[in-house]
Amino acid sequence: MATRAELVVIGGGLMGTATAWAASRRGLSVLLLEQFAPGHALGSSHGSSRIVRRGYEDPLYTQLTGRSFELWRELESDSGTSLLRMLGSVDFGTRQYAGSVAAQLAAAGVAHEVLRPDEAERRWPGMRFEGPVVHHAQGGTVDAASAVTAFTGAAVRRGAVVRYGAAVAALEATKDGARVHLADGDTVLADHVVVAAGGWTAGLLAGHVELPPLTVTQQDTFHFPRLDPAAPAWPSVLHEQGAGIYHLAGGRDGGPADDRKVGEHYAGRETTAAGRDGVITAESRARVVAYVKRWLPGLDPTPRTETSCLFTFTPSEDFLLDRAGPFVVCSPCSGHGAKFAPLIGELATGLVTGDATVPEPFRLTAHVPRASGTH
Repeated sequence: MATRAELVVIGGGLMGTATAWAASRRGLSVLLLEQFAPGHALGSSHGSSRIVRRGYEDPLYTQLTGRSFELWRELESDSGTSLLRMLGSVDFGTRQYAGSVAAQLAAAGVAHEVLRPDEAERRWPGMRFEGPVVHHAQGGTVDAASAVTAFTGAAVRRGAVVRYGAAVAALEATKDGARVHLADGDTVLADHVVVAAGGWTAGLLAGHVELPPLTVTQQDTFHFPRLDPAAPAWPSVLHEQGAGIYHLAGGRDGGPADDRKVGEHYAGRETTAAGRDGVITAESRARVVAYVKRWLPGLDPTPRTETSCLFTFTPSEDFLLDRAGPFVVCSPCSGHGAKFAPLIGELATGLVTGDATVPEPFRLTAHVPRASGTH
């Protein structure tokens, strides 16, 4: 006899486990399917450090960060786990970019300050700056891997069931829900299915939901030793320059000296979810090392460790979150979604229950004008 659940969530990364947490808090019976083992590093949700911040050029995302922080604190309380490391956040680059971020922070009522480059360099020795430098305290990092564990544990305590090694072979819409066919031959019946599978999303929903082109990239990141490990940790930083440089405290991945994580947002190599090779290219390494030498003299410019992950970009880089029939497509996040995970889980659950207020830029019709999502 096939297993049945009100809600099947496909994908055990940040967005899938956040959805399982949100749905279980509403009393839904939840089955979470993850194709790999717990704690794997094959998708987009592993590692100890992702940037959280309020600063965006877009008023929508600036607003949503506020609710996201509230939900992160709820998860910390619910799970008894400390996940956020509030070190502050810095944006700089062009005058236009910094001015736009500062304007959105002001409009949202977020306390912030705009510094000259020399003022910022005195405050954070070991970093160099250009143009206006926008700093606000409501930023830092979130421990992504620990967040996945916290979401999962909190959902399981409320009755959710998690199956690892449960790859999905095919989806099938039925007259009263959906049928999920697993690669091992099992079948699961569901009233609703949330597909939160990152780079695997397009393949799973092919023939069921009309999606925009989704571009999967391999992103390389590097951890550089701090020359003064005893110095206070720097804030998280976004530098609007070149391929979009970001750097942040490395957390556990940075080792006992908290090596600095540095990466390029727009320099990923196009791949597929299953085809990622995990090989760090010499070109990528050379670009990031050159950046560190120029802008981060407080770091040893030889990376101690390096790794990769997957991003899944929509053409607009807006999130993708909507429902079509029994299927909810949950947020290929274009490399900036981790900070919103608990909110995305809440919105995805609202699409299942029918009471979600999803921002229009996230809807299918915003990405594929002829698409017919269920509002």
